[in-house]
Amino acid sequence: MSTTSQKHRNFVAEPMGEKAITDLAGIGDVLGKRLESKGFDKAYVVLGQFLLLKKNKDLFVEWIKDLAGANTKQSADCYQCLSDWCDEFL
Repeated sequence: MSTTSQKHRNFVAEPMGEKAITDLAGIGDVLGKRLESKGFDKAYVVLGQFLLLKKNKDLFVEWIKDLAGANTKQSADCYQCLSDWCDEFL
């Protein structure tokens, strides 16, 4: 079983609401600004893309790497955060 960060646990612990993009695990200030500049300004917008990609890990990881320049760990952390949130709330 993999361990998760406090940021991940905090995100998954409550409904999405208007959470900032940087509340997502794996997304810090630099990636957050890159995503915001492409129109992904809230966590729920990234969730929408995650769902459009049918929760597919490979597609999501490649998408966020290509769009924002995320590395493998950042993209995997963000994927897992959204996947766990969906398991909890959808």
